[in-house]
Amino acid sequence: MLRAGLRSIVPGLRMTAPSSLTAMRKTAFSPAAFSGSRSFSDKIRVTFIETDGTKKEVSAVVGETFLEVAHNNDVELEGACGGELACSTCHCVFEPAIFATLPEISEEEEDMLDLAWGLTDTSRLGCQIKATKDMDGMTLKIPDATNNML
Repeated sequence: MLRAGLRSIVPGLRMTAPSSLTAMRKTAFSPAAFSGSRSFSDKIRVTFIETDGTKKEVSAVVGETFLEVAHNNDVELEGACGGELACSTCHCVFEPAIFATLPEISEEEEDMLDLAWGLTDTSRLGCQIKATKDMDGMTLKIPDATNNML
C-alpha cells in the first residue's frame, strides 16, 4: 500500500528492496568509497603531556592539526577560537628536534604567540602545525595555563 501510494505521488519512483539497501550501505559508506580517504598507515603516535603532568599517548592522522588531534582524543587543549588563529589557547611546546623541522612561523602566529603564557623557544600554536610521518613517537607538552583573550 505504501509503495503504491508513493508511486502515485511521485511518478517514476522506484522502491529499493531492503537487501539491496544493505549491500549499498556496506559499499557506499566504507572508507574506500571516499576519495582521499586515509589508511591506517597514515597514522602516527603522539604523546601529550597535559597540564597536570599526565602523559596521554594518542593516535593522530597525518595532516590533522595538533588542535584537531587533541580534540579528537579528549586531550585538554583549549583552542578557544576554533583554530582560526585568533587566540593563543592551543599553545604547545614541541621537542627541539621536531621544532627544527616545523614550517616557518607566520607573522600572524607569532603575534598570537606573543600573548601566550609560558612561551618557550619551541612554542607553536597547535592549530597551525599539522601531523607528519616524521613526527611519529614525538611528545608534545601543553603549558600549565593559557591566556584566553576572547
